[in-house]
Amino acid sequence: MPPASSALVAPRTLLPLPLLIGLFLVLWSSAFAGAKLALADCPPLVLLTARLVLAGAIMLIIAPVWDSGHRLRRRDVWALIFIGILNNSIYLGLNWTALTFTSSAYTAVLTSSLPLIVALGAGPLLAERMTPRKWLGIALGIVGVVIVLRSRLAGAHETLAGTLLIAGGVLSLSAGTLAFKYFRPHGGVWTGNAIQCLAGGVVLIPFALATENPADIHLTANLIGGLAFLVVAVSIGGYGLWFYLLTRSSATAASSLHFLMPPLGLFFGWLLLGEQVPLLDIAGIVPIALGIWLVTRPARGTA
Repeated sequence: MPPASSALVAPRTLLPLPLLIGLFLVLWSSAFAGAKLALADCPPLVLLTARLVLAGAIMLIIAPVWDSGHRLRRRDVWALIFIGILNNSIYLGLNWTALTFTSSAYTAVLTSSLPLIVALGAGPLLAERMTPRKWLGIALGIVGVVIVLRSRLAGAHETLAGTLLIAGGVLSLSAGTLAFKYFRPHGGVWTGNAIQCLAGGVVLIPFALATENPADIHLTANLIGGLAFLVVAVSIGGYGLWFYLLTRSSATAASSLHFLMPPLGLFFGWLLLGEQVPLLDIAGIVPIALGIWLVTRPARGTA
């Protein structure tokens, strides 16, 4: 059972919750397309390290204003470092490496299976009860993922190597989501997010230096604009909103937002990158979205 202590404290906001949810959905689902634009001019781990270190430093500067009065224990710091390695170093490291030779839409659709994996782990780790409806939702989600995999792999649109990298990233993000709810670290959202970004960036530095060549960096408008978008809008805005929403609901309920990620991921891939959308993809995201809705739908009488 997770400890009964309080989790990260979210800052007050003047914006209504539905608007925050909508903003989170746009930022999160467009991040894959934004990253792919920037990756054309910079190796993935170098770009990711720069993004995480810059975002972490900015949030450390603003954290005293928004998180004043919230203290972190040593246990909380170690928990946030561990979660940051899962969510940033491993999840994003694998996904961004995959994005160099896979489409952003494919990455977004597979990553949207996050709630299905979280639901499987939330039972034993967080004592969230599994019901027949949730098992049905997981089954539907698996069917949808299989349809998309068959569409992309059989048509030679994507590779098995890229698929395995994305799958490893999704497993790591699921573990990070469960760990956040299990350890329930104290403190403020901005401080917690800063620690996670800096931990993820520092861990990636030796891997980036050992495997990538800085000479492959080209200072173009796409790279500068893409990096700025990823730092400010995604790392600070998107992840800040994600952990804010996690403080307001259960791990499974918060993950329910991802049922809109498949169509939004396809949309931004088409809009920003001109990626084609096979009809079989659309057939696959329907059971995925329905499955996630069933898995994360609150029980009757539950707020």
